[in-house]
Amino acid sequence: MLTSRVVCGLVSENLCAHTTRYDSVLSGNRRTPTAMDWSLGSFGDVRLDSVGASILERMALRKTVCLRRLGGDRGGELRFGRFFANEKVTAEKIVDDWGRSTGPAAAGRHVLAIQDTCEVKFPTTAQRRRGLGLVKKGKAYGVLVHAMIAVDAPTGACLGLVGGEVWTRDGVVETNARERPPSERESMRWLDASEQAKTVLQSAKMVTVVGDRESDIYAQWASVPEDGFHMLTRAMNDRRLTGGRLLYEAMTEFAKVGQRTIELPARDPGREARTPKLELRFGTVEIARPHSEWDRSLAKTVTLRAIDVREIDAPPGVEPLHWRLLTTHTIADAAEAWCIVDWYRARWTIEQLFRTLKSHGLQLEDSQVASAERLVKLAAAATKAACVDIQLTQERDGKAGLPASTVFSAPEIETLAALTPSLEGNTERQRNPHLFPSLAAACWVIARLGGWNCYYKPPGPITMRRGMEQFDAIHRGRQLGQSGTMLQ
Repeated sequence: MLTSRVVCGLVSENLCAHTTRYDSVLSGNRRTPTAMDWSLGSFGDVRLDSVGASILERMALRKTVCLRRLGGDRGGELRFGRFFANEKVTAEKIVDDWGRSTGPAAAGRHVLAIQDTCEVKFPTTAQRRRGLGLVKKGKAYGVLVHAMIAVDAPTGACLGLVGGEVWTRDGVVETNARERPPSERESMRWLDASEQAKTVLQSAKMVTVVGDRESDIYAQWASVPEDGFHMLTRAMNDRRLTGGRLLYEAMTEFAKVGQRTIELPARDPGREARTPKLELRFGTVEIARPHSEWDRSLAKTVTLRAIDVREIDAPPGVEPLHWRLLTTHTIADAAEAWCIVDWYRARWTIEQLFRTLKSHGLQLEDSQVASAERLVKLAAAATKAACVDIQLTQERDGKAGLPASTVFSAPEIETLAALTPSLEGNTERQRNPHLFPSLAAACWVIARLGGWNCYYKPPGPITMRRGMEQFDAIHRGRQLGQSGTMLQ
């Protein structure tokens, strides 16, 4: 039986004992501590740790990865550039720090550990490759970001990053993947992230690792699941079942158990939002270990539940939606099957993360950083900043009940509260429906600064990015006025 427990919103004190708190670099008051843990990692030097915290906070608040804009002046730009050039600062250390605050936030919850890979391409020329490897099927040069995020299953709230990997390819591998040991395959990132989740999310009541088709790997089915730790993946392979039948054929013979209409969000480019009508089937299958499996010590068979969701009456010219899902969860009835479908649909959150990382937020692909090594570090830092942005955007409705201190310092919260009356209008819909010090109240102010008029659709990442840029300038001006600093 599938069960989930809803836990109240995060509390700012719920951090690891060794978490370092840093003052807000934007507040102008170095004596006022920031409630948000802005740490990028521990690099063996307290000065590097502090600079990393400054970079992360400015990325989150200024919505950019441009070192010149982050630094504010030539000195700041050089300081941040030296940070990414320092050999003590590595992408691995930054990624290792991703989940430090996520684990406590996951305590007692059913967590969806959603993972996916994003290809980040950078502009290059034949004379200036920047040391980058190939991406986009060999058509561009860039880095790859494999990230796993923690999402609260009942509410959909993003709790933070769990783990992953950031790298650039070193040349072209000629040997077929099946002829290489698993440790030499890029596909190991799916298993590695799942194992990271077992450590980071050990305080969770239950964990479900959610992945798209590329994560449909037999070694993962056979080795990752355990009590309280499940998997949910869209099938990529028409696997051989015990008895010789194929998976897809068996799924078509499952009985129809229900229909439902869902909201499918728009996806760039060229797919508009729509509400497809879906038909549901589910059943139990036993997949057989492939003959090509490298690790012959894995179990010969794995029992899974299979869910077939397909669109009926699709509009002309639209490819009907069809999801074949596999999971280790038991399914007693149609309601539980639909619940698992909803968990898979939560993958949209990680797609939003990658959009925020690139064109709809930080615009990482525009970076002019000169070397691949530094770009990999920059991408690792920007991924954490993009996650903060997702939390901010999600909390516009106040569903998770997060405090404003999740993102903002105490002086910044004061500025946000002071701005509220000037942004409210005459109608009920133009008034802030949330109270400070909630993050939802802060999100309303940021959205208004970004141009949202309180009508039509809710504010998205682009609106929030514009609002954060406006807020950054307003807050710095307010702090200068309060300190009595005069521009000469």
